[in-house]
Amino acid sequence: MLITFEKHKFLTLPLLEKVMILFRLFQESLRFALHALTNNRLRTFLSLLGVTIGILAIISVFTVVDSLENNVRSSVDKLGTDVIYIQKWPWGADDSGEYKWWEFLKRPQVKQEELPKLQSLCQKTEAIAFMISSRRNLKVGSNSIEGVEVMASSHEFSQIRNFELTSGRYFTEQEMNSGKNHVLIGYDVAMALFGTIDVIGENMKLGGRKVVVVGVFTKEGEDITGNSMDTGVLMPINFGRNIMNVRKADPIIMVKAKVGVSKSELKDELRGAMRSIRKLKPRMPDDFALNEISVITTALDSLFSVIGMAGWVIGGFSILVGGFGIANIMFVSVKERTKLIGIQKALGAKNNFILLQFLLESVILCVIGGILGLLLVFTLAVTASNISDFSIQLSMENVILGLSVSIIIGIVSGIVPALSAARLDPVEAIRR
Repeated sequence: MLITFEKHKFLTLPLLEKVMILFRLFQESLRFALHALTNNRLRTFLSLLGVTIGILAIISVFTVVDSLENNVRSSVDKLGTDVIYIQKWPWGADDSGEYKWWEFLKRPQVKQEELPKLQSLCQKTEAIAFMISSRRNLKVGSNSIEGVEVMASSHEFSQIRNFELTSGRYFTEQEMNSGKNHVLIGYDVAMALFGTIDVIGENMKLGGRKVVVVGVFTKEGEDITGNSMDTGVLMPINFGRNIMNVRKADPIIMVKAKVGVSKSELKDELRGAMRSIRKLKPRMPDDFALNEISVITTALDSLFSVIGMAGWVIGGFSILVGGFGIANIMFVSVKERTKLIGIQKALGAKNNFILLQFLLESVILCVIGGILGLLLVFTLAVTASNISDFSIQLSMENVILGLSVSIIIGIVSGIVPALSAARLDPVEAIRR
């Protein structure tokens, strides 16, 4: 059935009738599109392949990048976005873009003795903790693990680093001050050494020293930044000093800002306090670094942007090829249906109707290719998530992006063939 209408009459119709006419127009365009698909399977498949691969390339890159970014963000949230790390070495280059390691090498390490001085001088801090870390061997009976990350911290570590305990408890302040041989262990450490997480009160050897387990961290899962407590051990700082060389154990002071205090305000206060503690003269440069997580996230954001651009470039070429293929199908479709177009125009169909009919057909073809590409992305994401610990999810934003790109390509690819069809003379078209 051919749908025909005059523009001025269509505009005066009730809303329901307009919707019904447009629906029938869409239905007829879909029928023509499916007819083109079924009658020219190989040609259509090769043409749609470009759109499918293009959408697959673009959305796959964005899906992986989004999943990586979400993983990094969650890792950063555990470290604390409002935390400043006072260390000997900065995490990035200075404002000139140069990393002056020969100058940083001369700097002194941060010391535990500086902790109480900072606490007394700073008014904008919620919590300040001192921590050292190293790698040691763990042993329980015949079971042993080599190279486990062992951290020793002051009591306020729990207020800075976000974590939960699946069993047991955190250290008391008295245990911290007295340097008790108590430890908290990660979920994976507990399972590897004891085969269970019900290990409260159990003994084990840490670097040859006997320690008692008082708590087990809740399993966090694999962390892309390597900052997971699953494979770590935490102990009081005054006990850790007995089994670790503080100068070689990467000492660090972690400072969390009070609510409402910006990182710039906190850094200004910490810089003044540290310079006062170390008695630096006004013209002397800082001999410490104030590091923050934004240095890492900014670098990663730049990396993700580059990867995203690469996805657009790679997918863009495929979509360009697919777009030419769709345009070719539409030109062939116009040629095959020239007489039908002439009959429609003879019955009163306007140019806009013919134009819309072929544009819809082009868009439908591209959307089919886009849907196939999205289905492939979803399948690959589910497969990758099942065979690895890294979760990859196809977000609704990327689904909408894929369909939007498909619709745009459909419009761009179909506009010229649709215009050529709309401008056909009905008499000449019927004669062909």
